[in-house]
Amino acid sequence: MPNIPEALITMLATTSIGAIWSSCGPDFGTPGVLDRFSQLEPTMLLHVDGYQYGGKPFDRREEVKKILARLTSVTTVIYLPYLDRSIREPLSDKNTVFWNDLLDHPPVSRGEFRYEEVPFGHPLWILFTSGTTGLPKPIMHSHGGILIEQLKHLAFNFDLRAGERIFFFTTTGWMMWNFLVSSMLSNVIPVLYDGNPAWPDGDVLWKMVQDSRANLFGASPTYQAILQKAGLVPRDKFDLSSLDSVTLAGSPVTPECQAWFHDNVKREAWVAPGSGGTDICSGFVGGVVILPQYAGEIQARCLGNSVYALNEAGEKVVNEVGEMVITQPMPSMPVGFWNDKNQERLRETYFSDYPGIWRQGDFFLINERGGCFVLGRSDATLNRHGVRIGTAEIYRAVSGVDGIEDGLIVNLDLPGGRFFMPLFVKLTAGTQLDEALRDKVRDRLRREYSPRHVPDKIYAVPDIPYTLTGKRMEVPVRRILSGVALAKAANRDAMANPKALDYFIDYARDQQDYSL
Repeated sequence: MPNIPEALITMLATTSIGAIWSSCGPDFGTPGVLDRFSQLEPTMLLHVDGYQYGGKPFDRREEVKKILARLTSVTTVIYLPYLDRSIREPLSDKNTVFWNDLLDHPPVSRGEFRYEEVPFGHPLWILFTSGTTGLPKPIMHSHGGILIEQLKHLAFNFDLRAGERIFFFTTTGWMMWNFLVSSMLSNVIPVLYDGNPAWPDGDVLWKMVQDSRANLFGASPTYQAILQKAGLVPRDKFDLSSLDSVTLAGSPVTPECQAWFHDNVKREAWVAPGSGGTDICSGFVGGVVILPQYAGEIQARCLGNSVYALNEAGEKVVNEVGEMVITQPMPSMPVGFWNDKNQERLRETYFSDYPGIWRQGDFFLINERGGCFVLGRSDATLNRHGVRIGTAEIYRAVSGVDGIEDGLIVNLDLPGGRFFMPLFVKLTAGTQLDEALRDKVRDRLRREYSPRHVPDKIYAVPDIPYTLTGKRMEVPVRRILSGVALAKAANRDAMANPKALDYFIDYARDQQDYSL
């Protein structure tokens, strides 16, 4: 489903009766949807016929047919014609109800309707991890945990009040959609936007802020860099008098990025960086309206969040970069992974490095004031434009391309909120990496997963570096490409093929910058 009112309505209807909600955007490819939904064995599926992006229609009916054919557990389908409202033909032989027919009855009065009462820890919805080490893991959040976390975060870290409006550019496949629609718990009004954030004009989101009278707008350093490069000054074109604050997330925020919003959007706006994750569907660190602000610095740990930096010895450190950890439970930590009865996958994902302590997978620094800096991923997960992408999904797609034997992908955080995501491939004997082969890789990733999965550049390498235990060395390669000395980035003695690093060392030395 796209980010439209019907998706929100159905989510509320689902959770109101104690059923469990999960969603993907319609730009997801068939394998990307099946990797997620097939684990859940859903009984009902809601879908559209397609969507529009950048003024162009994208018909998704063939993809929906394939998905429905593979999801044998689905017994009922709700079909919302979105591109073509006149459609009346189901896409499978499953019991199909069209959206308009579903609503063709007298409204139920508030007095007649009954919510299902469920325990505090009853699953509310399922979000998915990025899928770096296999299939994306299905994260269950609870009714009670999300309720407390959203009420707390909206009031204390976003400073929002009943009747005010919150606007994030998002899709239903990203945790920010769940967070956005949860604002209604506080009688805060979510602003929904479905489409390209740069079409028909590069500043269309600011027009949305103006027209919706949004009080809080969520943006990213990447978006700011695009606006700055285009020379756009929103305050000169739009009435932004309603806007009180801008929340920045998705990648490290520089002082220059914050200053741009004060200079080009609104001088007196509260421009507050933050960082969170799908894991908790909220923020770990963020803004606090009663504290002073320092350029390029996240103001504090969010209320009730025991967030610290640990050094290599497992000690808490201040003014020193370490691993981001959470040492005490938070309200919206997962109640489990779906079909993980003994919670083995949950413990392996978050607690295997530091028993009893949650490792988030980010480099983190906290100073003596309590100010916070999230400095990028410390694991192999790809963080691109604020959305986490699993390397396993990319490897599954690439392995199906004729002529490619193996691959490795990393994502580099660049100054100004930019990213560079190169894919390195090992070719089969006699294969040349030409533009035709590159196009096959790009097309397959775009078709099977999403445009965000498409690398910025593709290179051929003699060999892919592996550890002695057979793991791709994404983190050491990323460190080498980021300028870290080999002695600190990798241990050749722990490698199955030590010479495989030579290409990446030469590449990092010869590549002066990663301009696209």
